Amino acid sequence: MEIVLGLLTGLGLFLYGMEMMSDGLQKAAGAKMRTILETLTKNKYVGILIGFLFTAIIQSSSATTVLVVSFVNASLMNLYQAVGIIMGANVGTTVTGLLMTLNLEQVAPVILMIGVIMAMFIKNPMAGKIGEVFLGFGMLFIGLSTMSESMSVLKNSPAIVNLLASLDNKFLAILVGFVITAILQSSSATVGIVMVLGAQGLIPSLTICFFLALGCNVGSCVSALLASLNGNKMAKRAALIHFIFNIIGTSIVVILLLLFEQQLVDFVQFFSRGVSEAPVNGQNRRVAKDIADMNTLFKLAQVILLAPFSDLLVKLTYLLIPGDDEKVEETKLQFIGSHTVYSPSSAVPQAVCEIEHMGRVAVGNLNRSIDALLHRDVSKLEEIYTIEKSIDEMNTEITNYLIKVNQMRLPVRDKKELGGLFHVVNDIERIGDHAENIADFTKTMAEDEVFFSNEAQEEIREMYRLTGRLLDFSLNMFKDKTTANLSEIMTLENEIDDLEKEYQHNHVVRLTEGKCDAEGGMIFSDLLSNLERVADHGTNIAFSILEDNSMKDMKQA
Repeated sequence: MEIVLGLLTGLGLFLYGMEMMSDGLQKAAGAKMRTILETLTKNKYVGILIGFLFTAIIQSSSATTVLVVSFVNASLMNLYQAVGIIMGANVGTTVTGLLMTLNLEQVAPVILMIGVIMAMFIKNPMAGKIGEVFLGFGMLFIGLSTMSESMSVLKNSPAIVNLLASLDNKFLAILVGFVITAILQSSSATVGIVMVLGAQGLIPSLTICFFLALGCNVGSCVSALLASLNGNKMAKRAALIHFIFNIIGTSIVVILLLLFEQQLVDFVQFFSRGVSEAPVNGQNRRVAKDIADMNTLFKLAQVILLAPFSDLLVKLTYLLIPGDDEKVEETKLQFIGSHTVYSPSSAVPQAVCEIEHMGRVAVGNLNRSIDALLHRDVSKLEEIYTIEKSIDEMNTEITNYLIKVNQMRLPVRDKKELGGLFHVVNDIERIGDHAENIADFTKTMAEDEVFFSNEAQEEIREMYRLTGRLLDFSLNMFKDKTTANLSEIMTLENEIDDLEKEYQHNHVVRLTEGKCDAEGGMIFSDLLSNLERVADHGTNIAFSILEDNSMKDMKQA
């Protein structure tokens, strides 16, 4: 019973440490690394390098591939960009195994304590997330050490030794590796367990350890495949690329191992020739290093062999998953909803894309309402009211999505941004309300036969021209996170404020001169106020991306 508890304790610490380390790294660096993924993956070989680095940093190929699937699902990345990252992630995940060979068990408690101090006593959020990384790192090695100590006792149990020795079927070893990885959702964790078992001599054949690791390679695809089930066809193709790549790569390595087993074992052991086989705390360190090196070398070989054929992999997924998704109506959610692939690192970018889409729908409806008013075209009013209802529905659904995302473990930068997104959704919803107000003005003018003077119509056109430009700049600034048009937005905001005052004065002059009637004057005055408020909402959208409070104060001033 004591052995079982020791094993469970070690395994629990090991798995939780790996999860905490990966989670902390994603929170600390996930947003910046995500930006690199989005912008520097036009070339597949650069994509392979970026995928390797990203996965090596966050210590999880599953997290990387699910992120890529969610990016493809949201049209933030195409399949030809995704394939390179997926290949690189396969190599990057082996870094965890290489770290496990560094024998850091002695310093693990110190690393753990550093993490505790940073997470508990330093108030800076980023320091807290880095503290989680240290905590996870220390916990991982303490878990490895505990597992190893517990397993060392198992060598004295003939029943356990005979059971593991019976695992001499290479294809069964692949299946076992696949199943365990599919359950644990981490190939790094499974390879780590295989390293401990091999180092303790509980799996007597190094070749069987190799085949177990190859099974882990295929099992790592399960996370992305499951994530893609709720996605669109492009997301399913991205997950399928990952699966096909691993199946083909693993099959090639299996064939080579079956044909040239001893030569490949000798080749792998060449890299560990400087490591002593003498047991240290009951462990053969060289065997552990051989398993980690094999995992790295074989995955590297897979990438080298298959990278030139990456475009064919993409085309193959189109054959296996033919056709396109049904086109979604413009006034419906495009990036989130029933086909959302949830990933902490992509949840906020998907929300930003959807909010920007909602903004475009609201601006389009505003254009429609202004056009209907100037041409007294009541036939467009029903469409305007219908789209306004759709905007209200989008507002509700996006807000619910943001609430759900707020409960996820997000990167620090995304967590800061999330609060502002609630305000942006509200600003866009208010722009939709103003479009409805303008449609109401059109209806009143048609029913009461109210007309604007030519001067008033020209003033409306000019004020809306500036308002439309401001909204376009604002939505671009919001989506692209760039301040390139910030000065233009501030200038337009001031011009619109000045024009509203000027046109209100002109309106009073026309009233006194009898060029327009009182009812038309009231509608004109309300229309100017509506457009000025629309501009205010547009400016709020632009300023939502700014972290510098002094810039926000400038806007308020």
